[in-house]
Amino acid sequence: MTLTTTTHLNFRGTARQALDFYRSVFGGEVTAATYGQFGMPDGVPGFDKLMFGQLDGPVRLMAYDIPGADDEDATAGTTRRENGMTITDRSFFQSLRADSLDELNPVWDALAEGATVIEPLAASAWSAGFGMLTDRFGVTWVLDVA
Repeated sequence: MTLTTTTHLNFRGTARQALDFYRSVFGGEVTAATYGQFGMPDGVPGFDKLMFGQLDGPVRLMAYDIPGADDEDATAGTTRRENGMTITDRSFFQSLRADSLDELNPVWDALAEGATVIEPLAASAWSAGFGMLTDRFGVTWVLDVA
């Protein structure tokens, strides 16, 4: 038996833009299908939103637009660092680990564009590089060096 896991991100009307952004950061191919392509009548709100989306490359992500939710503020909760601890009411973070700081830096720089930096990427007690940010689409990423 072979099991895999893929993060499935839920957006409020910005899934296509998010997948295109993640493709620009990580590379790979985006596959996308709208609600209209699956039979939603033309003109119904959400007709052009993603029912299925996937980035397949070095990083694999799935995404869709929540039916009836067309609000660009997709952030669900907040995250901050206080006294070296992460304080959050989010149910998950997306973790990304690299073998070296040289490999991680360009990914950090790309994800940080338009993001809220929670913890700048820097050496920590447990890693040559650790950082945390919430990207422009409301996804909180934890990046570190193995």
